[in-house]
Amino acid sequence: MPAADATLRVLSLLAGQRAPLPAARIAAELDLPRSTTYDLLSVLVEHGYVLHLAQERRYAIGPSAYEVAAGYARHAPLARVGRRVVERLVDATGESGHLASLSGSDVLYIVEERAKGRTSLVTDIGVRLPAHLTATGRAMLAQLTPAQLRTLHSGREELLRRTDAPSPATPRQLRELLRQVRADGVAWESGEVTEGFRSVAAAVLDQAGWPVAAVALTWEEHRVDEEQAQHLADRVREAAGEIARMVSGRRAG
Repeated sequence: MPAADATLRVLSLLAGQRAPLPAARIAAELDLPRSTTYDLLSVLVEHGYVLHLAQERRYAIGPSAYEVAAGYARHAPLARVGRRVVERLVDATGESGHLASLSGSDVLYIVEERAKGRTSLVTDIGVRLPAHLTATGRAMLAQLTPAQLRTLHSGREELLRRTDAPSPATPRQLRELLRQVRADGVAWESGEVTEGFRSVAAAVLDQAGWPVAAVALTWEEHRVDEEQAQHLADRVREAAGEIARMVSGRRAG
């Protein structure tokens, strides 16, 4: 089916880009007629698989594509590979770990490994939580483009909270927090999901730099000082890099 083939080629091209593309560039890259390209893009935009940035006259991968990626993550190598890495991370640190993917504006937990003697957490496999509240969600959101973030959190609506701990209340505050996450290379969360618990997470990036998942550690805040927390952050970064290399086939560099 030529139309299906062209549609998948458009999605694959956009998924591999770090910046939106104009329709003319898409048509040229894929050797498609411009009229066909515009027709395909129109349908993909309607269903949320592609974003149309009208002011820039460019197109980018859309949030519905991430729903497909989340479904893949639940059943395919990411969860199997990630489980082995998370198990080793938990054994090495003695703290509970998990792996999550983005599903719209939520995170979906696909691997959960509780450390021996540690308290059960809310992050069981299959649980969804608002991405802006979690360390895993923040780690992944920080890697999205501004346009993609706007589709998830547009306007001035107040963001959901679970506890009384300080957390971003508006999309603007969330964007400010995500800038810090990008600078640090990891995302933190303290008492915003469960009171008394802290988490640190790092994004698992594909070859194009898109977040396919995030790996995290969670612990009771009173047991771990700041120096120890930074050590845990380093181990989480290493684990995220290991998963990324295994999923993409890249070698350690």
